[in-house]
Amino acid sequence: MRGALGKLLGASAVGVTTAAMVAVGSLAPARADDGNGQTGRFDVVHDGFMDPRTTLSDVDPVRLGLDPAPIEAAWEEINSYAHPSDPDVRPLYSSSVGIMGHAGAVVSRHHDGHALLYADGDGTELPPDERIAATPETIYDMASVSKLFTSIVVMQLVEDGLVDLDAAYASYVPEFGNGGKDEITVSQMLTHTSGLVAWLPLWSRYPDVESRIRAVMDVEVSNPPGTVYEYSDLNLIALGVLAERLTGEPLDVLVRDGITAPLGMADTGYNPDPALLHRIAATEYQASPDRGIVHGEVHDENAWSLGGVAGHAGIFSTAPDMAVLAQTFLNGGAYGDARILGEDSVRAMVTNLNTEFDGDAHGLGFELDQMWYMGGLSGPATAGHTGYTGTSLVIDFQSRSFVVLLTNRVHPSRSWGSNNPARRAASDGLARALAVPPQQGRTAWFGGLRDGSETTLALEVPDGRRVSIEFSAFVDAEPTDVFALEASADGGQTWTLLPFTVERGKGRHADREEIDGTWNNQGNRDWGRATARVPEGTELVRWRYTTDSNTQGRGVLVDAVKVRDGRRVVLVGESAPDAFEADGFEPVSR
Repeated sequence: MRGALGKLLGASAVGVTTAAMVAVGSLAPARADDGNGQTGRFDVVHDGFMDPRTTLSDVDPVRLGLDPAPIEAAWEEINSYAHPSDPDVRPLYSSSVGIMGHAGAVVSRHHDGHALLYADGDGTELPPDERIAATPETIYDMASVSKLFTSIVVMQLVEDGLVDLDAAYASYVPEFGNGGKDEITVSQMLTHTSGLVAWLPLWSRYPDVESRIRAVMDVEVSNPPGTVYEYSDLNLIALGVLAERLTGEPLDVLVRDGITAPLGMADTGYNPDPALLHRIAATEYQASPDRGIVHGEVHDENAWSLGGVAGHAGIFSTAPDMAVLAQTFLNGGAYGDARILGEDSVRAMVTNLNTEFDGDAHGLGFELDQMWYMGGLSGPATAGHTGYTGTSLVIDFQSRSFVVLLTNRVHPSRSWGSNNPARRAASDGLARALAVPPQQGRTAWFGGLRDGSETTLALEVPDGRRVSIEFSAFVDAEPTDVFALEASADGGQTWTLLPFTVERGKGRHADREEIDGTWNNQGNRDWGRATARVPEGTELVRWRYTTDSNTQGRGVLVDAVKVRDGRRVVLVGESAPDAFEADGFEPVSR
């Protein structure tokens, strides 16, 4: 096992971004303190796992250096999607339960709405006495978040020497080796680069469990293995079959014995006991198949047709249980006295092995750096997964934080909308609660966090042949948003990009980069020190932050501005705040 895993990790290092390698690919052995001892900071990157004995307890976020206001604002926004003020707007879900964690503590809990509210697919509400209110312990259908549990089981088999990640899947399940699938590896299935189609209508096209599994075994590849990324339920269905074949145990038993029981996740598993129906969030009204309001059974039709236990879907869980799983990964595979994975396995699960597929970063089971639901917590070292029913898990290794958000967004209908705005709101709330302190003085200029907007910060500069401007910038933005430095020679009527040099780090290890005038720090959560030569005739310079219609990172800050004429300093920003003309930028202290 160690040789196979080491080989895969060694190969994966090629092409991985610097931030990913520092924060994920080279995670240090677990220890209690990584040397900086700082909490509540977004700009402090932790380079190791937490103490494996760390267990969660509730702590006031202020004690950990967090600002509680963005957290509360996030929960309010999440509630607003369930209770829209416009009667013509449909709610995105009937209930939400969430937990935010940081530095080994739960810093906020949330619950709202009704786990069961509707009687049919048209949105007819049940009488008040038949509704079920959501509680902190409400059990949700996790949908595709179940894939993480199957992935953990597979990695446990790797650790036991039963599976080689580089081996062909068909070497373990021979009947799979047809239709161009004989060379698909286990790792390609975990990273969704196998070439299999995304989905098959197993529930409707095949009459029984045996024929449905056979259909997965007989499917032909849609692309040569390793050539494209295509997220596929079939990958994880097949891996569930692999685990059962090699162990002789059903998948639900493997998950229970290897994950949920050791971690004390008592409310997590497949096919929940009907006696727990009063605690379970309902999902969709289904007419085909004719199931009515699905409540207490898995929503996914294929998983339902496979008996409720499948590699791609079927897990039910609670926010507290999922918080334990998140902390287990921050701890390097352990929680308290239990260890479910070794640190090498955790590294492999959260290191990007899909570097050739831009935008589809993926480890062995986890999605990585997906801002569309990870929001401000996203980065090369941020891992997570979503579920079709409205669930999500985000684990930010760099800040040692996590967010669990569980909703039943398909209740009563999958057509009522996506809850991605709520997912981003939860992650944004925790990201913005984490501080980015100014580089000099008591405040820095913050570009704001509004979608579809443009904010600017302008400054007059003296006329001269040797004018230069220095500043520090913190840029954590969506790749499609723009942070720019610009110059104007006509009083601000027109602007052109002003190139600059940015330096990150200090001393011999500093990185220097020549910038054309726009900069994105590529997920590196640190300040850059910039210098620009100002052309003769320039009257104004400005910093511009332009955002598109949705999705942002932690945002941009400008600080420590200094203007020189030759060697002579003619302006120090901290001493002359009135010299700036801010349109949307504002001074902030964290």
